Amino acid sequence: MRIALPLTQDNIFSLHFGHCDKFAMYDIDENTKSIVKKEEIPAPPHQPGLLPRWLSEKGATCILAGGMGQRAKSLFEEQNVHVVIGIEGTDPDAIVNDYLAGKLKVGANVCDH
Repeated sequence: MRIALPLTQDNIFSLHFGHCDKFAMYDIDENTKSIVKKEEIPAPPHQPGLLPRWLSEKGATCILAGGMGQRAKSLFEEQNVHVVIGIEGTDPDAIVNDYLAGKLKVGANVCDH
């Protein structure tokens, strides 16, 4: 499993998926539900519809986001990438570990389009 999270320039979880500065990519050992590798990659310039294909090509199988437009969510699903929206928090490692432990709290989609 490879989880992608949007980040700000300061390595804080970015609530708006499509306008983040970079992505944290987590490689997960599915047997132990633990992080085995983390890397950060700069986000490409914002362009509608680009991120689902781009992140899928980077190996993402799961996206954790605060907010995301419906079109992006649909495009991820077409790529067989699982999407979780409505995540709150600031620490990306804690968010991923909560997700893996089944303790992630999810609220409303913070995106309005």
